[in-house]
Amino acid sequence: MGAAPDARSNHLLAALADDVWQRWQPQLERVEMPLGHVMYESGRTLSHVYFPTTAIVSLLYVMRDGASAEIAVVGNEGVVGISLFMGGESTPSRAVVQSAGHGVRLSAQAIKAEFKQPGPVMHLMLRYTQALITQMAQTAVCNRHHALDQQLCRWLLLSLDRLQGSDLVMTQELIANMLGVRREGVTEAALKLQSAGLIRYARGHITVIDRRGLEQRTCECYAVVKKEYERLLPGRRLDEAALHVR
Repeated sequence: MGAAPDARSNHLLAALADDVWQRWQPQLERVEMPLGHVMYESGRTLSHVYFPTTAIVSLLYVMRDGASAEIAVVGNEGVVGISLFMGGESTPSRAVVQSAGHGVRLSAQAIKAEFKQPGPVMHLMLRYTQALITQMAQTAVCNRHHALDQQLCRWLLLSLDRLQGSDLVMTQELIANMLGVRREGVTEAALKLQSAGLIRYARGHITVIDRRGLEQRTCECYAVVKKEYERLLPGRRLDEAALHVR
C-alpha cells in the first residue's frame, strides 16, 4: 500500500498541509478506475473515500424501475464518498466511472478518525461538500429547464475541466443514463453540436474542437458551478489548461 507518485494531482490532496500529507500518505492506496465500473451502489455502506487523479466519476440517482440520471460529477478536484465523513455511512446514489483512469483511496476508519479532530482538513472537505451540493442543485435545475443540447454542453465542459486533453471516451448508453434520456436523444443532441462545428462525434467517442463555442452555447449552469468551486476551494482552481483546449 502507498500513494501513487501522482496522488497530489488530486486538488484536495494537494491542498493538505505537509504534516497531514505525511500522515495520510502511507494509508493511501492507488486504484484503477475502469470505464463503467460501479464504485458503490445505492444504500451500501462505504468502505473507502476515493480521490480521483485521472478518472472521472458520475454520481447517479437510480429509480426503482432502473431509470437513472446524473446528479454530479467528480474528478481530480474532489472526493467520492462524502457520506462517510458527513456521518451518513451510505447514500441513495450510485457512483460509476464515466471516464477511465486512476485514483487513490483512504479507508473509512482513517477519514473518520481525521474528522474527530476538527481542523483544516475538516474545513477543506466541508467546503468541497458545499461546492458539490451546489453542483447537484444546479444539475436538477438544468435538467428541468434547459434544452438537451445545452445540458450536453454543460456536461462536456464539466468533464473537460477534469481531464487533460479534449477527448472523451464512453459508451452511448452511459451518456444517456447520466443525462436521463434515451440513446436516440444523445445522438440527436451530439449531432446538433457536431453540425455547429463544436465537437466531432462517433459512437462512444467525443472530441471537443471548439471549447469557446461550447461555453457560448451552454446555459448559465456551468458558470455557476465553476465559480462556486473556485470560490470555495481557493488556490485549487479547476484545470486552467482546459481553458485553452480548442
